[in-house]
Amino acid sequence: MKQINLSDGEWNIMNVLWESAPKTITQLTATLKESTGWSKHTIITMLNRMESKGAVRYEQGAKAKQYYPAVERAETALEETENFLDKVYSGSLGLMVNTMVEKNSLSKEEIDQLYDILKRAEEEEK
Repeated sequence: MKQINLSDGEWNIMNVLWESAPKTITQLTATLKESTGWSKHTIITMLNRMESKGAVRYEQGAKAKQYYPAVERAETALEETENFLDKVYSGSLGLMVNTMVEKNSLSKEEIDQLYDILKRAEEEEK
């Protein structure tokens, strides 16, 4: 699959579509207006860019285009995470977690979640 890099704004649109597709431009504008202040024209521009990237697709509805995500959330999030790790931590998950620990950025709940994740990973290795 082709790697798709999304801007922060494009993530906003994708999150709406992943939650409840399809959406028309009017529906996307109404949903995102309060949190972003974007106009209909901004949404159209972003959707066109995202369609070129292969992130969204549309079907012609009775009155308007119906937009759908063309990529899976989990796969896109994994790619984004790997890009972030490569860019900021030279690909080292351990270095990122160590940074979070040193800055006291992890709550007890998050630490417990990490332990559970690591236990599952260890069990899957066996």
